[in-house]
Amino acid sequence: MALPFSHSIPSPVSLHPMPSHLAADAPAVPVLPRSTDHHHHKLVISGGGHLSGHVPISGSKNSALAVLAGALCCSGGAVEVRGVPDISDARAMVAILRSLGAQVQERGGGELAVDSTALSSAEPAADEVRKIRAGFFVLGPLVARLGEAAVALPGGCSIGARPVDLYLRGLSALGAVVELMHVKAANGRGLTGGRFHLDYPSVGASETLMMAASMAEGVSVLTNVAQEPEVADLARFLVACGAQIKGVGTRTLVIDGRRSLHGAQFTVIPDRIETGTFMVAAAITRSCVSLSPVIPCHLTIIIDKLSAVGCRISQKGDGILEVSAATATAGGDLRGLYLKTLPYPGFPTDLQPQFMALLTTCGGPSIVEESVFENRMHHVKELQKLGARIEVHGRSAFVKGRTTQRNVALSGSKVEAADLRGGAALVLAGMAARGVTEVVGVHHIDRGYENFEAKLLNLGADISREVIC
Repeated sequence: MALPFSHSIPSPVSLHPMPSHLAADAPAVPVLPRSTDHHHHKLVISGGGHLSGHVPISGSKNSALAVLAGALCCSGGAVEVRGVPDISDARAMVAILRSLGAQVQERGGGELAVDSTALSSAEPAADEVRKIRAGFFVLGPLVARLGEAAVALPGGCSIGARPVDLYLRGLSALGAVVELMHVKAANGRGLTGGRFHLDYPSVGASETLMMAASMAEGVSVLTNVAQEPEVADLARFLVACGAQIKGVGTRTLVIDGRRSLHGAQFTVIPDRIETGTFMVAAAITRSCVSLSPVIPCHLTIIIDKLSAVGCRISQKGDGILEVSAATATAGGDLRGLYLKTLPYPGFPTDLQPQFMALLTTCGGPSIVEESVFENRMHHVKELQKLGARIEVHGRSAFVKGRTTQRNVALSGSKVEAADLRGGAALVLAGMAARGVTEVVGVHHIDRGYENFEAKLLNLGADISREVIC
């Protein structure tokens, strides 16, 4: 029997991988063969070239992981999730679901079917949970549905503290008892409605508590919740499955819990961080590139900052953006600016490394202030190996940029990715550098970008994945 379909995107944005009028002219993105051990790979980039063409944007990593965790709420039927990117983080989440007894069918083309009607465990595989931050998201659904859960501390990139106290205090407000990392419902059955104010608008805590409250008995009120588009996307998924949530997209959620949610079909939103990364790729190589599908209202601050450095950005159709940083279009060389990361709708911390790489190639000084994570400057040392002139003082980086329009700011070298977004920044910097750049630590990049180098190849980048001897 067909499941009721719920479209996840509030604006009229097409979700096919490429606009039909572009598909005839653009070659398909090749899927490059890879070994299973990405730790022994490197990306080799010959810089100095320009990019051109179209980039098909994948489904959102952060939305897909949360929605897959949310599938555990659905004891009343299977869930079909579309637009799941083929990345290692998604594979880790699938392994987590299977360790709990959920049946996950991979149908290809980014579609997964998750049947969690008969869970067999309240304790997910610890080794998989430790791989990804989103592994901790299953805590809320498990306690609400099974009355208890034992979840290991989450993993992910080493970019700063990701305290779980907000998760645990929020669950306590919904009637849970926390004993070390074992959480159980005080009444022995499930959670009850309550009120909780998040001291900080944490995305993970907001999503975990939203899932828990959706199955708690009674009404819950969550305030100062995160407003990121991925949080709203999870809310729309839960609503498609029968949850009663008011205030989606705002700082306050009012949730009338339901003991059982049913299955649904759902398509996750396009990945705004991947979109921003390829927009920076166009800028740093002084090129012109189009991207789709995108939701422009999710990219407002990114568009504003790229426009401020001198890029020209235009909407070419339904869900299609074009970014041009070619000198003839941009009206001269790009220029530096001040940048501070903030929770949405502020500038996303997940694009800070990529923008810093761009600013090393811009004329004049720039200041980058990181206010979200206290340790998100690992990429600076590696950018310095490429010749970037950056000084770090606490959470602020002072970027000197290029001195003349003809001066090439960066030169190829061997660098190492220490985290997902920093790794992407090094690849972008390598494309702008003179000579050859080798990036090791590619497994970090594979956590969050689907076919990253294949998409760059399709734009004309000189990039290859090689086995480290």
